[in-house]
Amino acid sequence: MKLKYKILVHLAFWVYIFNQTFLGIIMMSGKVYDPFEEITIYPVTSLLTFYSIYFSIGAIFSKKKKLFPILLLIGVFLLLVPTRVGLEYLFWKYIGISHVTDIKTLEITRSWWFNSLRLVIIFGIYALLVQLAIRWYESQKLKSELMIQTKASELALLRSQIKPHFLFNTLNNIYSLVYTKSEEAPEAVMKMSAIMRYMLYDAAADTVPLEKEIDYLKSFIALENIRLRQKDFVDLTISGSYENRTIAPMLLIPFVENAFKHGCKNCAIPGIKINLFIDKQWIQFEVINYIRKTQPINKDNIGGIGLQNIRRRLELLYPAHYKLEINEKEELFTVLLILWN
Repeated sequence: MKLKYKILVHLAFWVYIFNQTFLGIIMMSGKVYDPFEEITIYPVTSLLTFYSIYFSIGAIFSKKKKLFPILLLIGVFLLLVPTRVGLEYLFWKYIGISHVTDIKTLEITRSWWFNSLRLVIIFGIYALLVQLAIRWYESQKLKSELMIQTKASELALLRSQIKPHFLFNTLNNIYSLVYTKSEEAPEAVMKMSAIMRYMLYDAAADTVPLEKEIDYLKSFIALENIRLRQKDFVDLTISGSYENRTIAPMLLIPFVENAFKHGCKNCAIPGIKINLFIDKQWIQFEVINYIRKTQPINKDNIGGIGLQNIRRRLELLYPAHYKLEINEKEELFTVLLILWN
């Protein structure tokens, strides 16, 4: 906890303490009652008692070896009672003499000792509670920061698994075009350049405009169509407005890549159907591709990076705000992803 917040906590505590004191003074007004002590020596002894115990307790929490701090706290506690009595006695003898009817009757009684012991115990409990509250807050904040760092590291690892896999596949596609001296090779290189720019710069952010993610998908689909030489192989439908909408980068590509990898090239046209529906509250992304009945699909291996990794990334990015369904029925393999605010 920052120093200024610690100061605010202490100020709030003393406002509470002195508010109780002054409230008692107001309630006793008009009665035979003299608040002289509460507005003079009482704040001094209260501050002394509280912070002596407060810093002694702090030493116990901060030191690895506890024996000396504990002995220090016990010593402080034992010294505070006679210190309070002594200070109050000197105050009344030399400063508050005008408020004592007969100076000869001023003597330290047993009740005086018990009252000082009572106040030391009370302020000791307050000091412990304030220390625990501040340290609990610092502990929770540290746990939160560690959790954020862990999630960031895990996301970086998951994202790093997506990029190389997709990059190698795309390079292989371009290599095939160049090797066969295809006239479409220059266009493929340009698409690859746009994809690389997205992967290196935009995908480093936590979120990107949905429009860029869509452009990225279109470039990837165009490259695959060039490789397959079937321009109508993919039916991409986008509904709704994606202006001012954001999404985690490279979140959709594994499902599309998986459809190209396992889709049946000669079963139907279009062989892959991609539907993206954008609403104000949610985004629905569906990928449907035909498969051969004899071709088993590993549902746990989407886009080559593993369904478990994809789900984990979704849990980190959209906790309790996503739904992922993967179904295989006859000749169709369907992936449905829904994200909501």
